[in-house]
Amino acid sequence: MDIMARLADWQIRPPLIEHPSLHRCDDADRLLVDRPGTRLKNLFLRDNYGRRHALLLTRPGKQVDLKALSRQQGWSRIGFASAERLERYLGVAPGQVSVLALVNDVEQQVELWLDEELKDGDDFHCHPLRNTATLLLSRADLLRFAEHTGHPIQWLAVPES
Repeated sequence: MDIMARLADWQIRPPLIEHPSLHRCDDADRLLVDRPGTRLKNLFLRDNYGRRHALLLTRPGKQVDLKALSRQQGWSRIGFASAERLERYLGVAPGQVSVLALVNDVEQQVELWLDEELKDGDDFHCHPLRNTATLLLSRADLLRFAEHTGHPIQWLAVPES
């Protein structure tokens, strides 16, 4: 899929920054990749039974308490989803996850959770279905994107361990 064309169809035209392949948040630090805006950590989660899935966006340094998050959301034992589930539900490989992968979840099987700590953020860093570039998605564009894909944003007070 040409994510840039799809975004343009929705009147979303964020700046694109090309860079070396980044698989994790700390890769950008190690390579001294400097980009303006709000950096994100993207966690693809599943419940204990593999029936429910969520994409959680939080700040890069946050250590999420998954047990507390499970209790808070009423899910049975939240854990990280496998690479196979990531490919099946979001159509991307590990290291390429961002909110933009929800464009591949046409059946809306993945919930979108955003940490309340991001509410004041803007120019959110998002991989455009590949980890060799970053889009700077404004808060307004993020909301528009979520609406177009049918993924309402759930703002959460994400517990930290």
